[in-house]
Amino acid sequence: MALQKIMINGLPGNVARTLVPAVVSDERFELVNYSLTGPEIEEKAYTVDGNTITLVRPHERDQAVKAIVSEHGDFISVDYTHPKAVNDNAVFYCKHGLPFVMGTTGGDREALGRTVEGSSISAVIAPNMAKQIVGLQAMMAYAAEYFPGLFSGYSLEVRESHQASKADTSGTAKAMVHYFNQLGVSFSQSDIIRVRDPEEQKTMGIPEEHINGHGWHTYTLVSPDKNATFRIVHNINGRDIYTQGTFDAVMFLAEKTAAANETGKVYSMIDVLRGA
Repeated sequence: MALQKIMINGLPGNVARTLVPAVVSDERFELVNYSLTGPEIEEKAYTVDGNTITLVRPHERDQAVKAIVSEHGDFISVDYTHPKAVNDNAVFYCKHGLPFVMGTTGGDREALGRTVEGSSISAVIAPNMAKQIVGLQAMMAYAAEYFPGLFSGYSLEVRESHQASKADTSGTAKAMVHYFNQLGVSFSQSDIIRVRDPEEQKTMGIPEEHINGHGWHTYTLVSPDKNATFRIVHNINGRDIYTQGTFDAVMFLAEKTAAANETGKVYSMIDVLRGA
């Protein structure tokens, strides 16, 4: 069976650095030794666990992609870049017929979907690649559909903590707010409490070794009379949990891409979990 080729975009970013050795050690995959990077990166190459990856800046990529495809053939791109690059990267992938898994949060998500739908490729787009958290979101989606208004009148506090380098508000927290709104809670995404200060994170109990790589979320619901409190917590240390979800998304997309007439489709991680 031929190995599935993967190009990890976003080096030298944290998640991309985590994924590279995981791809190399997984017998299902072959690493494409190039990575799209930001315009501010000066290095021409980056080495992760002995794997040297050529870095491709935005002004170089239209020309570089021809050589990459010529060298490696078909591959799936995995995007863990920067929120500001999301939409531009999607346009690039679609222009060059490169199916992709978008793990980067931020950007204009509606425009992102439209870009794929109007293209010759398909993509998996998700604000969170951790399968267990996606499962939680699926449960929230079910509740929102079948029990609308369940928490009408309740107040909500949403607190999310991530490493200081995370530039945007958590996409997972935004998605959860959407479900709470459907459940009858009046709450705006702008009210999400973002914690990025390492000292504050230490007081929260986040292990010091994970200050630079974590995702702690707490959603607290309180009844109008203050006599009932519900709390949902998911605390993730490190980035390993996202690796398997990303790889599942890659294999799912590879199967869909191989199917006849499979173009212009936008899939979520819930689709991946269902195998839809």
